[in-house]
Amino acid sequence: MKFLPTQLQDAYLIEHEFIEDDRGFFARTFCQKEFAQKGLNPNLVQCNLSYNRKKGTLRGMHYQLQPAAEAKCVRCIKGAVYDVIIDLRPSSATFKKWQSFLLNEENRHILYVPEGFAHGFQTLVDHAELFYQMSMFFVPDLARGIRWNDPFFAISWPIPSPILSQKDQTYPDFIPPGL
Repeated sequence: MKFLPTQLQDAYLIEHEFIEDDRGFFARTFCQKEFAQKGLNPNLVQCNLSYNRKKGTLRGMHYQLQPAAEAKCVRCIKGAVYDVIIDLRPSSATFKKWQSFLLNEENRHILYVPEGFAHGFQTLVDHAELFYQMSMFFVPDLARGIRWNDPFFAISWPIPSPILSQKDQTYPDFIPPGL
């Protein structure tokens, strides 16, 4: 696996190293030892699948509070998504910054999202699926979100009128610490 640093501190785009022959290929998608050597959270306790029927579906921007803050490995296994992360860690050099990534079934990239980040995505095609590996169990009472179109972040979503859940529509705007 190749761990490519992103513009956001502690977040990585992971590319596979393929071993190919006439049958196809083999590639490792996770190695606890390699994750630990890079200083990434190697403890994965839960896997999730997100299926999205329609192009333009937007899910986000989600995170969990401590002590259930979670690291995520996110991969698009079918279709294509515009994936976005926001660094919400006040002690980070990239606090309040966001970055987007194209995840699709062709590039097979994995996005490592550290604890303390908000995460969301918008589908670019019908019938997109994402596979998540999580470092913490989901704790509904600690689940939070930031409104997808919060003017503080001004995220440039590719499809301007997204399909949203009621919950994602009603998340509050971000309030920086100290205000």
